[in-house]
Amino acid sequence: MVAAVVLIRAERDRIPEAARQVAGIPGVAEVYSVSGEWDLVGIIRVPDWEQIATVVTERLARVQGLTATHTLVAFRVYSSEDMESAFDMFE
Repeated sequence: MVAAVVLIRAERDRIPEAARQVAGIPGVAEVYSVSGEWDLVGIIRVPDWEQIATVVTERLARVQGLTATHTLVAFRVYSSEDMESAFDMFE
């Protein structure tokens, strides 16, 4: 599984609808409405690297009202479950 975080700027009056449309894109696991420089944060989880390009450059680019995106591709995912299982191997 490959993950990416997409920071999204949207036109102010279109943020809720844009968030719903982004959330409906296959490969988008979650969408958060956030404060600060960006309006939305999308979490992408897909089986391979090539699909990140499809989600971002083909599907996400078609959502009306988005004005900018910044994609951060994850190399590794760390979670509390991962950390616990990592230390289990030493027991």
